[in-house]
Amino acid sequence: MKNYLAALLVILSICSKKLYAQEIDTIPINTKDLNIKLKRNPLPSRQGPLNFEPVKLKPFIVNAKVNYWKTKTAIGININQAAFSDNWKGGGVNSFAVGGLLNYKAEYNKNSYSYVSEVILQYGKVKNKAQLQKKTTDRIYWDNKASFQLSKNWFFFGSINFESQFDNGYSYSTVNGAETATLISKFMGPGYLTESVGFEYKPNKYFSTRIGTGTARQTFVLDKNLAGGNPAKNFGVPIGKTFRNELAFQIVAAFDKDIFTNTNLKARYAMFVPYEDIAVKNVDHRLDVALTAKINRFMNTSLTGVVLYDRDTDTKVQASQTLALGFTFIFPR
Repeated sequence: MKNYLAALLVILSICSKKLYAQEIDTIPINTKDLNIKLKRNPLPSRQGPLNFEPVKLKPFIVNAKVNYWKTKTAIGININQAAFSDNWKGGGVNSFAVGGLLNYKAEYNKNSYSYVSEVILQYGKVKNKAQLQKKTTDRIYWDNKASFQLSKNWFFFGSINFESQFDNGYSYSTVNGAETATLISKFMGPGYLTESVGFEYKPNKYFSTRIGTGTARQTFVLDKNLAGGNPAKNFGVPIGKTFRNELAFQIVAAFDKDIFTNTNLKARYAMFVPYEDIAVKNVDHRLDVALTAKINRFMNTSLTGVVLYDRDTDTKVQASQTLALGFTFIFPR
């Protein structure tokens, strides 16, 4: 055992000496009195300030223009057809109906100024077997409005709009078993031109209300023989005259929003209060409502309705309703 410990000590001493020898790999030399010269750098050197010359770079011009206009055009076509054999026991009549819609809207916005122009053209007819052709819809509507922003939600506006119809309108009756038509309206019989100035409240993009404190409306009936001498059928225009002018207070409220996915609700209410005879019975009201559901890219179904009260046309409330399935093309998409 003693021999084994002695051999182990000898081996450890030899290893420690080798490790110490490996740690010392340099020997210090005193260079105080040695004449050591360094070789010169073969690369050329330059002394003095560096001069930088400016370089002219041709600017890159982006050919882009700001377009303050935004336009939208919608074209719709509705077709309805039904046919029955002569021995069809369920009853029915052969019919064919077609309708068209053109809706164009242009909007200009720059700083505090804005201008909106909207055109709505509608026309449709239905033909039933053994009956006269009848209109299902007929409207010309053109509205223009320029406004200046006063605050966040209030604007000062001026507007002018025109409304009439394309084709003759008839009332139908049966005389001696035959269907007859009586002319009751036509293009510019009547026609309405309305100018308005006032203030507009617009809290968001889909709702607005115009308060026209200064409004004038001209009612045109260019055919003096349209009413047959009956003042009640001449839309408020005196017999023998072609137009009538009225000053009034007007309120126009508009709503246009997607209430569900692919379902749009558009409504417009107009109230016309003439200054000449301010009475509840003389206040004109008109409500237009359109509910449109999109089926796919080109097809949709629409439900439209109009409620109208105007003593110059009838003492009772008038109403119309249309349900249609058709094709719609919108530009730009």
